[in-house]
Amino acid sequence: MSMHNSLAVVLAGGKGSRLDPLTRDRSKPAVPFGGCFRIIDFTLSNCLNSGLRKILVVTQYKAASLERHIELGWHFLPAELGEFVNVRPPEQRVDENWYLGTADAIYQNIYTIEKVRPRYIVILSGDHIYRMNYSRFVSDHIEAKADASIACLPVPLEEGRRFGVMQIDETRRVISFREKPSNPDSMPGFPEKCLASMGIYVFNTDFLFEQLCIDANEPGSNRDFGRDIIPSIIESSHVRAWPFQKSDTGEPEYWRDVGTLDSYFEANMDLISVSPDLNLYDPDWPIRTYQPPLPPPKFVFNDANVESPRVGHAMDSLVCSGTVISGGAVERSVLSPRVRVNSYSHVQNSILFEGVEVGRHCRIERAIIDKGVRIPDGTRIGINREEDLARGLTVTESGIVAVARNVRF
Repeated sequence: MSMHNSLAVVLAGGKGSRLDPLTRDRSKPAVPFGGCFRIIDFTLSNCLNSGLRKILVVTQYKAASLERHIELGWHFLPAELGEFVNVRPPEQRVDENWYLGTADAIYQNIYTIEKVRPRYIVILSGDHIYRMNYSRFVSDHIEAKADASIACLPVPLEEGRRFGVMQIDETRRVISFREKPSNPDSMPGFPEKCLASMGIYVFNTDFLFEQLCIDANEPGSNRDFGRDIIPSIIESSHVRAWPFQKSDTGEPEYWRDVGTLDSYFEANMDLISVSPDLNLYDPDWPIRTYQPPLPPPKFVFNDANVESPRVGHAMDSLVCSGTVISGGAVERSVLSPRVRVNSYSHVQNSILFEGVEVGRHCRIERAIIDKGVRIPDGTRIGINREEDLARGLTVTESGIVAVARNVRF
């Protein structure tokens, strides 16, 4: 019954400035991922697959496309059974501010949460790629009689500066917590690793409301879970760590914070390996999304015998519905719905968003191309760094080229 008494609050206000230009018109959770999904679909699918069917999505920054996506793809839960995915934009019910931090986003929605009357609140982030059974997490929290629980996993010590880093005792009780420390504490017995918070929490509702109200009256508080709430309750309350690891081997599970263009690119490329760590094809754990009514992908032309051969084909790639590969070659790429690759073009190690059209005789390598971009015949992207920069395209240090939605060549 624990999941029936639980409410998921998905924090989906992320600005995602390091994902620019993909986040110029949308929040980070709304960024397309894996061809036909959005980043938030992974968290929402985890909720559904875990039996967690009361879900509030708290938005803030450039939320229009996220709200539209949830409206189209996630409004199938029966309200008459008390199940829902509801979007909560900031409404300044408590004060004049936008959400100041993660804790403030919950505090300003206390009124909405009270109407649901959950015993437990599962606080999630809408911008990570992973598969987690939250019912195991909530059950562990209840059995331990904890006030708050934090999902965690070991990360390399130098990466600890990006996370909340904790120390735990032998009963998994959290005994210290530092948010984004410049010198992270290592794990006992593993000097090169530290235990990082995933920013995923379970709280007893009454306890959480009490702490949020105390924090709201603290002058100088950042109104943030990692910086304020968690450190303030460690001494006085039972805060428990829940390691996100495989039950059979104890190895950490797959989890990606796709916060930069490079990490976003790599996580997409993970999907096209022969047996990826994140399996989109597992029937026991479906990832749901909005699926528009489109025909199957089509591959046309096989003029292998003429002097200038053209063969429409894709290798080691994800190709979504409505896509036509018309005499072009696609390798190790992710093609979203309604993409068209025309004759004699070569697309390699790239991610093409919905409605991208690649003209003839183009060469595209290590590129992320946003929705609806038309690429003229003979264009090269990702071949010459100076050429790409001169066009005003974004090029990362590792050489990934990002093409914004409204670029005209």
